[in-house]
Amino acid sequence: MRQNGVASAISARLAETEANLSGNLHTPLGKDRPSAPAPRMRLSSTRSAGVVATILALGLSAYTAVTPLPLSYTPAPEAADASASNGESALLTQSAAPRDGLAAERPRSGANVETTLNADGSVVTKYSPRPRDGAGPVLIDTPRLGQDPRLAAVPNPDLLEDSAYGPIPVIASDGLRPVEEYARPWSGARGTRIAIVVGGLGLSQTGTQRAIRQLPDTVTLAFAATGNSLQRWMQEARQQGHEILLQVPFEPFDYPANDPGRGTLLVENSPGDNLDNLHQAMARITNYTGVMNYMGGRFLSDSAAFEPVVRDIAARGLLFLDDGSSARSLTGNYAKALGMPHAFGDLQLDAQLQEQAILQKLDELERIARRKGSAIGIASAFDETIAAISKWSDEAASRGVEIVGVASLAMDEAP
Repeated sequence: MRQNGVASAISARLAETEANLSGNLHTPLGKDRPSAPAPRMRLSSTRSAGVVATILALGLSAYTAVTPLPLSYTPAPEAADASASNGESALLTQSAAPRDGLAAERPRSGANVETTLNADGSVVTKYSPRPRDGAGPVLIDTPRLGQDPRLAAVPNPDLLEDSAYGPIPVIASDGLRPVEEYARPWSGARGTRIAIVVGGLGLSQTGTQRAIRQLPDTVTLAFAATGNSLQRWMQEARQQGHEILLQVPFEPFDYPANDPGRGTLLVENSPGDNLDNLHQAMARITNYTGVMNYMGGRFLSDSAAFEPVVRDIAARGLLFLDDGSSARSLTGNYAKALGMPHAFGDLQLDAQLQEQAILQKLDELERIARRKGSAIGIASAFDETIAAISKWSDEAASRGVEIVGVASLAMDEAP
């Protein structure tokens, strides 16, 4: 009844207004027209339109009061598809009536989306990875390398075990190896990569300090097991960002005329004696990724002497870097059989101790790397060597060369 009364009132008011407007429109100009000025006529028309709008609003309010609007609606499929075109904005399109508590869904992104309507009316949305079919973006999977830089000078206790000579490297109970923990991270790009290893650190205090502080932190530093203050220099080198190796003296062909120093591993020694010397050298410092030979042409070519030593190095999760000076070395045979990270030096950079000659050797090393994909240069911590490497490294990046820690190349060689 209330609805019919309001509708009748609206109809009557509209009929009256229409009659007034019709009469004014059909009266000839100047005949029985109101003498009010034109502005008053415009104001009257505006006021009439306002009255009509007010009446319509009141009528609509009255109608909605007795006829509530629906609380929900289901969009047309075409509209839903359009709203999620190109997979950019909408993650899913769902129907108004869920089936068994789960809403219909249409994932539009790199995830599966599932919404659940709970008994209390709340909605839970769950996102899970969508299986890849090979058509999506390629993710580069690079190995986990390197410890937190803030802890680079602090040894990981899980990677050490006690020996008669002090803590020596060991693989952690969870499988983590020192070669992974102490490696210098790299970009992961498969471009031209070069590792430069500067050895002999610890033998000269001034030379060691100059190498640590002036060489780029991308250069790998090798500490001689017979050096001095090794733990202190190791800490400074690691804090500067360098990856480090331990240089162990091995017997050369012309021994004893050419003596690598105390604790040299000798062919004539028993395996037990050589392992004792190896462990004594290993205990001098921590936080190194592997072992590098110092001399040792004869030792590396003798299977009876070398095999127990290389097995022990591999079992401790370390890499072995062969400086490449002996063509008779058995490093490759044993390293591949043991599945250990290993590498060979491609070029001795400072056999001729002149800065210009060393720069030429570095250019040659770059040519080798471009041909092979990577290369390793071996040098010593001489003033001329440090100056040449520092100068050359500044220009290498502009030519697309990345200088990396030796561990990243050695692990590429592991089966």
